[in-house]
Amino acid sequence: MAPQVTVDSINPKVIECQYAVRGEIVILAQKLQQEIQAKPEAYPFQEILYCNIGNPQSLGQKSITFFREVLALCDHPAILAKSETQALFSADSIERARKILDQIPGRATGAYSHSQGIKGLRDTIAAAIEARDGFPADPNDIFMTDGASPAVHMMMQLLIRSEKDGILCPIPQYPLYSASIALHGGTLVPYYLDEATGWGLEVSELKKQLQEAKSNGITVRALVVINPGNPTGQVLAEENQKAIVEFCKEEGLVLLADEVYQENVYVPEKKFHSFKKVARSMGYSEKDIHLVSFQSVSKGYYGECGKRGGYMEVTGFGADVREHIYKLASVNLCSNITGQILASLVMSPPKVGDKSYESYIAERDGILSSLARRAKTLEDAFNKLEGITCNKAEGAMYLFPRINLPKKAIKAAEEVKTAPDLFYCRRLLNETGIVFVPGSGFGQVPGTWHFRCTILPQEEKIPAIVTRLTDFHKRFMDEFRD
Repeated sequence: MAPQVTVDSINPKVIECQYAVRGEIVILAQKLQQEIQAKPEAYPFQEILYCNIGNPQSLGQKSITFFREVLALCDHPAILAKSETQALFSADSIERARKILDQIPGRATGAYSHSQGIKGLRDTIAAAIEARDGFPADPNDIFMTDGASPAVHMMMQLLIRSEKDGILCPIPQYPLYSASIALHGGTLVPYYLDEATGWGLEVSELKKQLQEAKSNGITVRALVVINPGNPTGQVLAEENQKAIVEFCKEEGLVLLADEVYQENVYVPEKKFHSFKKVARSMGYSEKDIHLVSFQSVSKGYYGECGKRGGYMEVTGFGADVREHIYKLASVNLCSNITGQILASLVMSPPKVGDKSYESYIAERDGILSSLARRAKTLEDAFNKLEGITCNKAEGAMYLFPRINLPKKAIKAAEEVKTAPDLFYCRRLLNETGIVFVPGSGFGQVPGTWHFRCTILPQEEKIPAIVTRLTDFHKRFMDEFRD
């Protein structure tokens, strides 16, 4: 009998699921990269400049020394007893590694842990959350995960019962959300961020979309908020956050707070406040609101994407529901131990007086100040281009410029059955080697066109990106001018 698995016979939810960050443009870029290696003279550029994904170390960002020293010592504890180790590693990284190993059953990073994560590491993270927010945190509320993505999937699995269940999601959004809602068989209920007010989140828009969903027979279970924003780079004001908390409380919605960019704030007038801190400061306890916050070691100034570390803090759910969240975690046995250790280090880095403190601060601030400069350079460059407007990069790792494409360009895109922003990004890649992700992969107000650009290429490469983009954009606009 011939094989029966075809595109027509696989799970339709898999076909429906899309993830633009590694989609068509990136596949084309990887193909071009291979062609350049084989035949360098084939293209007018010698390297692909990846501005598509928040993957800092792939673009040359250095890891934080203290974090890597501790990881190395934990993974190979035999060297802790060697005299040379004192000369090669800082005293506080040796001390931290010993402390962490004492918390790991069998002192073995190659063994499974408790399904929620190693208790001692969860204690460290809970203490750090408490210090950050000024409100108590319980280590039993912490579920360690392989980056934030599996935590998001777990919550979608928990909340979505059928296509009649909806999740309120920002548009533009990080496509993990649309993909996971599709995979788990729910309905994405969009709420549009207001580009005119710097990607503002209006509660009136949330109410409007909630009512519309209800009138279509959709039960809305949760609200996703990404702060700082991806792909939009805005940082919410505390008053705005209070209004969002109030809305979730009134409507009985689970607040899913994606807070993975909490370290990435670049403007002095804005500060990161966790939604848990905001809710508790309003006097709301666990009894008043379901709140899940996500954190990851992939972002911030650490950018340890490949280590797959992260956690979710789950508050406001009854013990009976918690049992089922634990069951979902236990199906995966546990998250990887290296990621768990790193998540504890990220939340509890060296403190004043520690041997590594000065070098740690220099590394951290060097990365964050460079990211702020890169964001500003790219923002200014976009705003100088004809037909492009770009909101201020307040935080996160991205810019999401709007491009007013000429009618002729839109018509040319339609002729090749391509979205206009994809048409632009494809041309940009083929002519310059720059990889942007079209806005249609994130969602946008119908009839508007955008693209997402990361601020992550090394600082010395930013001028080349600006020059190549500027020259290409002028040629493109001249070719398609109405």
